[in-house]
Amino acid sequence: MIRVLIADDQEMVRSGLRMVVDRHDDLRVVAFAGDGEQAVAAAFTHRPDVVVMDVRMPRLSGVEATGRLLRDWPHPGPPPRVIVLTTFDLDEYVHAALRAGASGFLLKNTSPDHLAGAVRAAVQGETTLAPSITDRLVRSYVASPPPVEDDPLELLTARETDVLLLIARGRSNAEIGAELGLSAPAVKSRANRIFARLGVTNRVQAALLAHRAGLLDHDDGPAP
Repeated sequence: MIRVLIADDQEMVRSGLRMVVDRHDDLRVVAFAGDGEQAVAAAFTHRPDVVVMDVRMPRLSGVEATGRLLRDWPHPGPPPRVIVLTTFDLDEYVHAALRAGASGFLLKNTSPDHLAGAVRAAVQGETTLAPSITDRLVRSYVASPPPVEDDPLELLTARETDVLLLIARGRSNAEIGAELGLSAPAVKSRANRIFARLGVTNRVQAALLAHRAGLLDHDDGPAP
């Protein structure tokens, strides 16, 4: 059972999200929060697997709450994954949420099934972005990348490069495993090694780095 905390300053939205989550047998809402401060406190108390976090909330924004929650997590084991959910399709929120450590960024008009899928993907260590956000994020990042002195892909083995290529294509762990003949846990382990070697914290950052390095420009598919 995946335990979910919903943080939004509108009661109607919280109720609607609860209906979306609780309709799935493998998901369950364990707590609510009406502002960023409450979200952090409720997460510390209830220890959910995933927090669905609104961006614009009183006292503490969703981005600030995400950063505090992940930075100050007081329990043994990893903190919950955070999916930022907002009405506003603005790049500044996306960049801020990803820098804070969010595992997903979705618009509130996303379909219920897509939201449920994003919650499940977050638990598996995968990052989900609304398609419109992904397209614009990649375009803006590739158009004006930060300076890089060395080729970061030189740090990876051939198999890790194959995994990174498929991550950059938007494949899930299960899809990568099926294509490369690996188990999902093996893919997750390789992905974590890739993140550590490249100095990134999630799949979106790794994918953007792959785009910036030109990996997809000369993409002939995974090595045999």
